[in-house]
Amino acid sequence: MKIYTLTGDKGTTALASGQRVDKDCTRVEAYGTIDELNAQIGLLTHHVAQTPDSEMLALLHRIQNRLFNIGAYLSTEGADTPFGLTAEHIAALEQHIDQMEAPFRGFCLPGGCLVSAQAEVCRTIARRAERRIVSLAKEAPVHTLVLQYINRLSDFLFVFARFNNNKAHVPEIYWNKNA
Repeated sequence: MKIYTLTGDKGTTALASGQRVDKDCTRVEAYGTIDELNAQIGLLTHHVAQTPDSEMLALLHRIQNRLFNIGAYLSTEGADTPFGLTAEHIAALEQHIDQMEAPFRGFCLPGGCLVSAQAEVCRTIARRAERRIVSLAKEAPVHTLVLQYINRLSDFLFVFARFNNNKAHVPEIYWNKNA
């Protein structure tokens, strides 16, 4: 089977149902941004794999699988429930956030160690994905678990960045509004 079909050469793509839509429609933007986030988390997993944190690597792989499920859900117009996504998945992210979270002392400039810097890139894409999903929700029903999960995932990535700078003994650079 060839990967190229020539059917998208005029700016359209097929949803899971087979319906053809413009490649820049709100639904495609939403699941495309989820795909971009998943790819960036793939790069994050590479950096995490260089550390001895196999538990976090396994968590990131579970997150990637959930993002594939969310992307499949978003690409399926009329789907009632997100594939395999539950409130327990959101609670698990919250538990990981609570385990890593240090006292919040202010906003930090993105960067630091490589894992933290990549987590920040992922966080910003998660926030964009959330905005795209909100836009889609204005046009079509979107299950609340999807927005909750992506919102919590961006929180997780923010805390994960702080946690990894701390673990690597890399000082955070705090935002200076007068700089």
